[in-house]
Amino acid sequence: MIDDGTGLFTIGELARATGLTVRTIRYWSDEGVLHPVTRSSGGYRLYDAESVARLELIRTLRELGLGLDDVRKVLAGEATVAQVAAAHVAALDAQIRSLKVTRAVLSTVARRGSTAEEMTLMNKLARLSAAERRRIVEDFMAEIFEGLDTADPDIRTRLRFAAANLPDDPTPEQVDAWVELAELIQNPDFRVLMRRAIEFNAADRGPDVPAGTSLWFMSRLIQLSGEALRQGIAPEAPEAEEVLAGLLGDADRSAVLERLEAGSNLQLARYRELSAILNGLEPQPSYEGEFAWVVAALRARLAG
Repeated sequence: MIDDGTGLFTIGELARATGLTVRTIRYWSDEGVLHPVTRSSGGYRLYDAESVARLELIRTLRELGLGLDDVRKVLAGEATVAQVAAAHVAALDAQIRSLKVTRAVLSTVARRGSTAEEMTLMNKLARLSAAERRRIVEDFMAEIFEGLDTADPDIRTRLRFAAANLPDDPTPEQVDAWVELAELIQNPDFRVLMRRAIEFNAADRGPDVPAGTSLWFMSRLIQLSGEALRQGIAPEAPEAEEVLAGLLGDADRSAVLERLEAGSNLQLARYRELSAILNGLEPQPSYEGEFAWVVAALRARLAG
């Protein structure tokens, strides 16, 4: 405080009182968020005790990340602190989501050892709008189910859920999973593979076959082959025939084998893993051992 009985402060004294630098205070004053109450005879800016309190508010708002325009609105009474804070929260949320996307893309690039071209594609996929992401999923669903009206509706529902959209507030792992899944479902070879599995499903169903039949079959397969594995029955052993008979009845075994080989592909397993991550679910067991046992048992008999 200057020693003239006015109770006013120079910028230097204001800096010492608040711990801010003279340069910062002068900048805020030049930007119109901290007005001097008067000037000295030498033209120096002078501030009062209210300026000190105003300066503390400015510092707090700036430390919270608010821009000078927002600070100016608060100080001018054009907006309340609460209103500005709410708007800033929304802006920070958007920034955080963007940073999560950036982090996920860079993590994937580092893990894969991606080229610049691959990195550009991943970044583009990760930053697609919600509508653009939905279009990718809908295009995938339309192609693999086209003309297959007899496909089990439960399968269609499950696949649509599996190819879920990226959540509004995704984790880095979900962004990473979406990028990989988007690449996968746009891959023509994967679409052919998925289409083939859906065709097998549709061929299994007649007009009187209830929904969920395919899921029941898979559940039965896991149960029976799992028990065979626990009992130590080898796929080529005579005892395996009883297991297959209980599972397949008089079905065409070569057709069942072809269907199982199409449905147990590693890409399909990866699709299911990525879907679980996207939907915030625990990874589902793949039952690779159970499927492999039935495939081996069928091959042994068909070869003989």
